[in-house]
Amino acid sequence: MAASVPVIVPYTSYLRVYEPLAAFPEPERGHWARYAELHARSGRAPTAQDELRRALADLLPTPPVVVPVHESADAFVAELDGVVCVCPWRTRLRGWQALERLTDEFPPAVLDALLPPVVRRQAADDYERWRERNPDARPWILTSLWHAPVSWFTVFADEEREYVGAEGGAPPVLRYRTPMAQARRRLARALRTLRERIGEGALTEGLVDVGRWLEEFHPRSLVELDYGGLVHVLPEELLTADRSAADVAEGLAALRADDEAGSAEAYTRFTERWRPVRARRYAN
Repeated sequence: MAASVPVIVPYTSYLRVYEPLAAFPEPERGHWARYAELHARSGRAPTAQDELRRALADLLPTPPVVVPVHESADAFVAELDGVVCVCPWRTRLRGWQALERLTDEFPPAVLDALLPPVVRRQAADDYERWRERNPDARPWILTSLWHAPVSWFTVFADEEREYVGAEGGAPPVLRYRTPMAQARRRLARALRTLRERIGEGALTEGLVDVGRWLEEFHPRSLVELDYGGLVHVLPEELLTADRSAADVAEGLAALRADDEAGSAEAYTRFTERWRPVRARRYAN
């Protein structure tokens, strides 16, 4: 029998926060400590592709399971200055939030065909009851389809870029990581620059949203931008040449120097790089 080939879900990028174990109350802290130790010993931890494949499998039954019945007990694990940090998946919470956004993504007739109204209403009712019991809940992961927003790149520097090409059957990895304190400083400076030079608009709104989200977490957290599944559809030469954080930083520096031409050039490089990627969303 031929070996099965895992389904690759190529369209999602991620902005994640990894919090130190001290940020979690018991008994959750103990759960994550044991989880991190177990996967450190085994050398194998679930990936974002695993989470996406589980979600897609839940959509196959009739009626589809649009949101998991139980919350995920999985997380991503990283270290910052020798301190173990975890980023809980919270798949159920993120599924509810994604379902709320679908009304803006699809016409009603298409949405009804994909996810029956009765299924969506039940999920919405479940979410409302859950929110009454968990009013302060927030996800540790933000997702974006077929691109990474410019607001995400404002919190990283080019030297924090990590790129590992495909090797030994493993897919390539392209990500940025920075301490929370640095991320907040960079975002605040970027927001101040945009407000002083351009004024309020979509760019500043995006930064405000990311900034409010980051403020919810422990100050010694780790922030990560992961290209995720996009590395499966972008050619190696584009991944190698991608310096999106550098383009955003250059554009902001030009704005602060009143160099409109330099700012426009950097922003054009960024948008031209991501335009063909975003166009894949509407390709057959």
